[in-house]
Amino acid sequence: MARGFPLAGLLRLRQIQQEHAASDLAAANAAARSSAARRSAARAQLAGVAATSSAAADLLAVAAARASTRSMLIELDAADDDAQRAAAEAAEEYTSAKTRASGLEKLEQRHLQAQAAEQLRQEQKTLDEFAARAKRSAP
Repeated sequence: MARGFPLAGLLRLRQIQQEHAASDLAAANAAARSSAARRSAARAQLAGVAATSSAAADLLAVAAARASTRSMLIELDAADDDAQRAAAEAAEEYTSAKTRASGLEKLEQRHLQAQAAEQLRQEQKTLDEFAARAKRSAP
């Protein structure tokens, strides 16, 4: 009777950890893309503001809007840096989880190959016994 892979439970745990790390990586990459898009939109907005009026109040309003947008850009840059860092950490964790699972998957494959080879040896042994009996009982 074939014996199950003794580390099957650990392998399943590692595969679950890998799936969880892949999910975290996807979420971190989505957050990084979203942050970069917000930052690009704010930069485009800042570049698009032009002073078309010569009235002092209008110019003060434009200057205030630009100052506000610049401070928002600083915050968005910091948020983008954090998102990029989180994505890099998630990628490292995914790679680590994948490596841990991969080692166990290779062990499982070797186990399955060894079982298959043992099964073939047993079948060959049985066939050899049948052949030997048939040869002894032949006249």
